[in-house]
Amino acid sequence: MDILCLAVVLLPWVAGLDFGYHHTKEMEAFLKDVHKNYSSITHLYSIGKSVQGRDLWVLALGRFPTQHKIGIPEFKYVANIHGDETVGRELLLHLITFLVTSDKHDPVITRLIDSTRIHIMPSMNPDGFEAAKYYSCRPTVGRYNSNYQDLNRDFPDPFFCNNVTIQPETQAVMDWIINGMFVLSANLHGGSLVASYPFDNGSLATISPEGISKTPDNDVFVYLAKTYANNHATMYKGLACQDYFPDGITNGFAWYSLKGGMQDFNYVWGQCFEITLELSCCKYPPQGELLSFWNDNKRALIEYIKQVHLGSMLKSRGSNGEGPFPSSRQTSWRQPQMNLSR
Repeated sequence: MDILCLAVVLLPWVAGLDFGYHHTKEMEAFLKDVHKNYSSITHLYSIGKSVQGRDLWVLALGRFPTQHKIGIPEFKYVANIHGDETVGRELLLHLITFLVTSDKHDPVITRLIDSTRIHIMPSMNPDGFEAAKYYSCRPTVGRYNSNYQDLNRDFPDPFFCNNVTIQPETQAVMDWIINGMFVLSANLHGGSLVASYPFDNGSLATISPEGISKTPDNDVFVYLAKTYANNHATMYKGLACQDYFPDGITNGFAWYSLKGGMQDFNYVWGQCFEITLELSCCKYPPQGELLSFWNDNKRALIEYIKQVHLGSMLKSRGSNGEGPFPSSRQTSWRQPQMNLSR
């Protein structure tokens, strides 16, 4: 085992974070401890509160963690939008540990922190997580927030009027996206194993004969989804959870249509490229499996962050997923269920 791989496995214990589930108070204590011990490269802030008054914590990491700097792109990871989908929440806590303890020791991570501002929200739905039952592949409670609303059906939709009452968690994230200048993002889910990309919804103008609802940047999204899948231990194989996704990726609409999803909102209203990562067949697996999930995802989580830098340097090579970002960006759109995993 080389030194880098050894460090990846051991560093979480160095920082005192075990491979178990961490409820709100434990998560808050961990985030505050990280900020205290790595104050020069971290900024801990709350973007708002849940229905039950829990903070929606974000830890920003970078050489200039408290403010946007020209030439330093903004990246974000969001997990636990469905409270019962728990793996992403824990992966992001371990990612934080890996990043802060690798700075000044691993040249790749040091360069990433030098050149990127990385925002990590481990839980968008802390109320749902607290309500969810331990170790259930298909929990009966916890998916929704405390007002029994699905937060990934709660955003404005670019194609159809979404007649929902915007929840406090959703409004906080909407404001964060609009004001955050984010370039690249991913939201972490459970219930399948695939990288899904926009659009989740569609119209006659976007839906292709193949049943894909394409953005003007479809080739970019294919590349981004493949970047994560190809660096995951098994996602790229496409076989998991009794589903088959060629190359481990799918267009959201082609999988099933979804109105009011967060990744479409990011792209249309935030000019931010976001994909959805389904990371576990079982939504709330036993905590003894968390180390395996970390080992499966750690390289992909880092490699995906790196893609935030490609747009300014390279041109797209087409829709085959072999090249990085093109220059086109969606700038403006008109304002406008299935209960699966996204």
